[in-house]
Amino acid sequence: QAVLVESGGGSVQAGGSLKLSCVGSKYTSNHCGMGWFRQSPGQERELVAAITRRGFTNYTESVKGRFTISQGEDKNTVFLQMNSLRSDDTAVYYCAARPCGWVEFGYWGQGTQVTVSS
Repeated sequence: QAVLVESGGGSVQAGGSLKLSCVGSKYTSNHCGMGWFRQSPGQERELVAAITRRGFTNYTESVKGRFTISQGEDKNTVFLQMNSLRSDDTAVYYCAARPCGWVEFGYWGQGTQVTVSS
C-alpha cells in the first residue's frame, strides 16, 4: 500500500495553472504537517510549501503569491494550487508528511511530473 499518492501533474504552458492532490494513508493519518517538495534535474530537492495540522502555512520565496497549499477536512489530504506557472517551476513534485515529534518529513509519495513550456 502506497503511503502517499500524488495526482494532478502534467504539461502546461507558461502562465497556466495546475492543481496537485495528495492522499495519505493510515500511516500518515496522525501527522503533524504535510508538504510539497520539488526536484528538477541536477538540483537538490527543495521545499515548495508546507502546512501544519492546525493550518499554518509557509512557502518558498519563488512561489509566494502564485501557489496555495491547503488540506482536506480529514487533514490527511493536501493540495497545491499552482497559478502563473513559469518554466522554472518544471520539476518532479513530491508530497510528504511529517510525523509528530519528527523534525524531518518521514513519509513520501512517488512524485508527479510538472512540465511548464514557455
